[in-house]
Amino acid sequence: MTSSLRIGQFLRGQNGIYAVGKQLQETVWLASKRESNEPVIVKSVHHFRLQNERDVLNRFRSRTPYIRPLIDEIVEPSDPPAIVLRYLDDHLLNASISQRLTKLEIRYVARRILEALKVLHEDNFVHTGKCNYHLGYIHYLIFPEDIKPDNILVNYGQGDVRFTDVQVADCGSTVSSDSAYAKDGDLIGAPIWRSPEAQLQIGWGTPTDIWSFGALLITLLYGGNFFIFKPDVPADHDDYELKILQRQCEFFGPFPLTYREICPQEKLNALAYIMQSIPPERRKLFSRISEQEISKEDKEFVLKVMKLDPRDRPSAAELLQDKWFAA
Repeated sequence: MTSSLRIGQFLRGQNGIYAVGKQLQETVWLASKRESNEPVIVKSVHHFRLQNERDVLNRFRSRTPYIRPLIDEIVEPSDPPAIVLRYLDDHLLNASISQRLTKLEIRYVARRILEALKVLHEDNFVHTGKCNYHLGYIHYLIFPEDIKPDNILVNYGQGDVRFTDVQVADCGSTVSSDSAYAKDGDLIGAPIWRSPEAQLQIGWGTPTDIWSFGALLITLLYGGNFFIFKPDVPADHDDYELKILQRQCEFFGPFPLTYREICPQEKLNALAYIMQSIPPERRKLFSRISEQEISKEDKEFVLKVMKLDPRDRPSAAELLQDKWFAA
């Protein structure tokens, strides 16, 4: 795919002129505003997700400071389309790998992610929307847009919490839970962050973001490059996604009988096979984790979030009222 922009190129937006400085990804560039030399991010691609991200960010522009904002839209050149986004220092995956987050930092980050989700969910929007990630020639398709550490951006500061800003990024796949994508259970996001109902493609809504938030929280609690649902086979293995479902069941199962109300019989048969293949000593693993690994308070909070039936998961608004944030 030919690069849409070139280093040194000037882009005229509605609110300023931007100089392209460095290509970060296939369709993502680091640039600077000519008037102030302020760093910004430019996304440029012919894809409906770019327009969708622009529309979503405009919709929620004044509703929350915890979603990475749209700064400008490029008008010249007008082809290919391009938007200008706020630049932040880093993302949470890098931050967690370089230095494990403290308990205070984890709560600080978690609150801001939930505040962003609360605003999206109030309008029935799901951050982790449709993403045909197997078509790898466009940035939006290479990097599935989940609530995951590398989609949470941060600015660094000094003090008890090393972050001054926390913002949810990559809203290109954000869609309404009333959309055909959601109701039909279209495949979304990256498998290790994907909720059980999304994995099974039985229809999904705002609770799928809550599951992804819980998986992210577990990664932060353990620190580093830890992914609880990462299976023991490579991503191109035929059983990769089945193994993820198995790990979800091992840590947070079994799937409740209520699942038959939302899951077709052929997929219930697959779940039955998974559950029967798990020996007793491999069941409910997360609830048996010792306090040397994760504190009692953290474990209780995670267990509230990670419900296999999406109807049992608390909302973002409910989680924000949890006593865990006062601990």
